[in-house]
Amino acid sequence: MNPESTTVFFNGRFMAKGDVKISPDDRGFLFADGVYEVIRAYGGRLFKASSHIERLRRSLGEIRIETAAADGLERIATELIARNGLDRGDAVVYIQITRGAAPRGHAFPDRPTPPTVYVTAYAYERSPEKVEHGIKVVLVPDARWARCDIKSVALLPNVLAYQQAEERGADEAVLVRDGVVTEGSHTSVCAVFGGLLRTHPSSNRILSSVTRGVVLDLCSACGIPVVEEAIPEKDLFHADEVMILGTTPEVMAVVAVDDRTIGDGTPGPVTRKLQERFRELT
Repeated sequence: MNPESTTVFFNGRFMAKGDVKISPDDRGFLFADGVYEVIRAYGGRLFKASSHIERLRRSLGEIRIETAAADGLERIATELIARNGLDRGDAVVYIQITRGAAPRGHAFPDRPTPPTVYVTAYAYERSPEKVEHGIKVVLVPDARWARCDIKSVALLPNVLAYQQAEERGADEAVLVRDGVVTEGSHTSVCAVFGGLLRTHPSSNRILSSVTRGVVLDLCSACGIPVVEEAIPEKDLFHADEVMILGTTPEVMAVVAVDDRTIGDGTPGPVTRKLQERFRELT
């Protein structure tokens, strides 16, 4: 299918992607003044959609865009999946809402401006090889702003970090601030020490990951002890297991950090158990 003919949702209408027209005065374009959300779908069914929409509403509220902009998005996402013939396999729905178009100025527009709402859906294929054998990551300084809990479209630090991973032959950049691991460029990070799973506590330094929340619930159901405690950078190399979590990677084993092998260099038993339980859910 020609990507330009894909059906998307834009400002109240379903249309071909190629017909979307975004104003050069849109504050998302000028200032990255907007937020976004990503939802997985399995066989046409959205996974944890209400949790994603709730997080989107929170992000909107934190940057003072009317949360009503998120109304009806679950229905719209489901319809996009059907209209694009994505209801038989795995898919991803991307939602972006900006403050809208107004003459350029740092202050919010004087008069109410309709938010710009854009939703698209596309097929997504898991990598069986990475799930089976694990991935490599590299450590990169966390240069992001102080409100990482807002899922902002201002992702330049994440992009630059991930580019470093690409150039170093790795699959993800794990971010480090003040000597401790925060999260990945687009994932959450966990490590296992003696059967105990550790991950950075919820705060403004990390995004409240929906997948992370699912995995912590799975740990509780499986009897895997958890502590939400920052992991010192130097300790990560000595973990029995490391994993990243996210909407697209789901639960993914990390077998090397900065070319140093983690554990025995294969996905460990805690990771395997969580992968199995996560797949049962989806």
